Amino acid sequence: MKVLLDTHALLWLLLEPAKLSRRVRTLVSDTKTEVLVSSATAWEIATKHRLGKLEHAENVVRGHAEHLQRALATELPISSAHALLAGSFKNAHKDPFDRLIAAQSVLEAVTLVSSDAAFQDFPVTLIW
Repeated sequence: MKVLLDTHALLWLLLEPAKLSRRVRTLVSDTKTEVLVSSATAWEIATKHRLGKLEHAENVVRGHAEHLQRALATELPISSAHALLAGSFKNAHKDPFDRLIAAQSVLEAVTLVSSDAAFQDFPVTLIW
């Protein structure tokens, strides 16, 4: 199975794994699961850390690549197709990070790992 972690799912995996559902913990620990993390997640974590909204994420910002490697996750780069779809979604959701991650989930045909109800407004397959 191939999954794309939402930003909070990655942060919880790295910093507070007990916050993940049992289903997600099992899924991401299975070596048969291909775990993807959007480049938008790095942007979101760095931005929110700079703004003081994620004070506990300094180590994640500084060692992002190493943290992904430790989590056996692969970075999913942002393409122009991802950006165009994110900007084209008709719903009123304003968070650019969520819009981009949803677009990646759709275009890459991967299940999105998130507990965020806002993703229910996007044409994604969710798991939590």
